[in-house]
Amino acid sequence: MTAHFVNDPAALVPEALDGLIGGAGPGRLARLDGYPDIKVVLRADWDRADQGRDRVAVVSGGGAGHEPAHAGFVGPGLLTAAVSGEVFASPSVDAVLAALLAVTGEAGCLLVVKNYTGDRLNFGLAAERARAAGLRMEMVVVGDDIAIPDTPAPRGLAGTLLRWTTSRELPAGSPPASAASASRPPAPTSPVAAVSSASSTAVPSWGWASTASRGSRPLLSAGTRRSSTGWRRL
Repeated sequence: MTAHFVNDPAALVPEALDGLIGGAGPGRLARLDGYPDIKVVLRADWDRADQGRDRVAVVSGGGAGHEPAHAGFVGPGLLTAAVSGEVFASPSVDAVLAALLAVTGEAGCLLVVKNYTGDRLNFGLAAERARAAGLRMEMVVVGDDIAIPDTPAPRGLAGTLLRWTTSRELPAGSPPASAASASRPPAPTSPVAAVSSASSTAVPSWGWASTASRGSRPLLSAGTRRSSTGWRRL
């Protein structure tokens, strides 16, 4: 049996995030107001009105208990912000929305979500509320689990890290990050589309992604196929 040293089970997640922020060094990580009820860790140097004007923010998260995911991957070249729930529980809609409002600038935001019911529901609702507030938003759902053959809804596991690395904060007008791929689509005109295309061309063939777009301003690259359910196989 594994032994754990815990000061207070009710404070386990906030204390773990406090330790992560403190250990990262000054000026690297910060947390949002509303903590610990809203447990969002973000880059301390990120300003949505500055970097967010021409760089797409990347936000992810999920239940705690999988450290160093997700907050341990916040930093330049990876996540702009991470939203944590309680142990093995999805973060609330309000927590996700707080993260989106805090980091999303003019260039938009890519929300990377693992394929769990609670995460898909709460992150999806937060994305819709962010769109209603006028933010440019794209959501990608990762399902890379091959442990259970032929499952209709594979879970999002370690392959999510590939999404984070290939969906890093791209500048506006950038081509897809998978520059070495001969099959990559032409560079999209939308910066959020550039991020989405970058991750879509780099993931294995068994991944899943949401293809939802916003009204008359599609955020996915030209040629993306969309089904009536809003999901496509990559």
